[in-house]
Amino acid sequence: MLKIAVIPGDGTGPEVIREGLKVLQAAAGKYQFKFETVTFDFGGERFLRTGETLPDGALEELKQFDAIYLGAIGHPQVKPGILEKGILLRLRFELDQYINLRPVKLYPGVYTPIKEKGPEDIDFVVVRENTEGLYAGAGGFLRRGTPEEVAVQESINTRFGVERCLRYAFELCRKRNKKNKLTLVGKTNVLTYAFDLWERAFHEIGAKDYPDIQRDYAHVDATVMWMVKNPEWFDVIVTDNLFGDIITDLGAMIQGGMGIAAGGNINPQGVSMFEPIGGSAPKYAGKNQINPLAAIAALSMMLDILGQPEAAQGIESSIMKVCTMLKSMSAGQMGYGTAEVGDLVCQNL
Repeated sequence: MLKIAVIPGDGTGPEVIREGLKVLQAAAGKYQFKFETVTFDFGGERFLRTGETLPDGALEELKQFDAIYLGAIGHPQVKPGILEKGILLRLRFELDQYINLRPVKLYPGVYTPIKEKGPEDIDFVVVRENTEGLYAGAGGFLRRGTPEEVAVQESINTRFGVERCLRYAFELCRKRNKKNKLTLVGKTNVLTYAFDLWERAFHEIGAKDYPDIQRDYAHVDATVMWMVKNPEWFDVIVTDNLFGDIITDLGAMIQGGMGIAAGGNINPQGVSMFEPIGGSAPKYAGKNQINPLAAIAALSMMLDILGQPEAAQGIESSIMKVCTMLKSMSAGQMGYGTAEVGDLVCQNL
């Protein structure tokens, strides 16, 4: 029995999660597994009502689940940063979801803005360290609000955190068994301390434990050029928190847009969280126009991590079929409503 915590969240989040749960129900019937869900109302509406982001005891309760299925967090009436830090970052950090996993895969029939590139060229995965770096929150202000104000934001990189991220990436590269190439993305020519640690650990671990995996390095600025010019060069990318956050949005665009891009926040030994990477898109809320495929793809990722690879593959194959039926991946331009797209995925399982 899979126990899944559901956080529909804000804006269009509840709409895409509804379609994901519809597909989960269909997949459970077809692939013969059982699940139960519990829904939590964490998000902007609850914050406006109660003034709290995550209530006392929420994290301990969530630890009892096998996974978290998240719609989106972000409310137009809540100052940016409050919900993101109070819910998303707290979940990632306190549940130690130290891997952010982002497949960048172009499906047949999906438009990419990169000329003369197709599904055979765009199929790689970004492994982003998810609990350290500049997002650790270290730093502060000196003389804030004065003309002499100083702001310091520190990047925290520990050997422990870097090594476990690298090992996850090496293992994933071996499991994919495609190009068997792992690319470390950094900025060793400027960020000489942090990425000296990353680079040393990368080569030490690779040489000792993963001699079958080709090791490659690229500066982050070169990486964003090559993702556009030669995306076929990449197999698995591993990088720090900030660079991973940036390049995965570019990855979403080259794979067809936010409507198809899914991600996972992974704790291999604990509770992981899966979500569409697009925001809450409040202007589309309640209009039955948002694309639910990213949320359904996140569901596929979740089932794969939870030991249901056949169901995960079945859902992904169905998504690929449905992509060829839509006019566009963009909200309001699909040729179908949100609920109809969910039905199509169920029908093509």
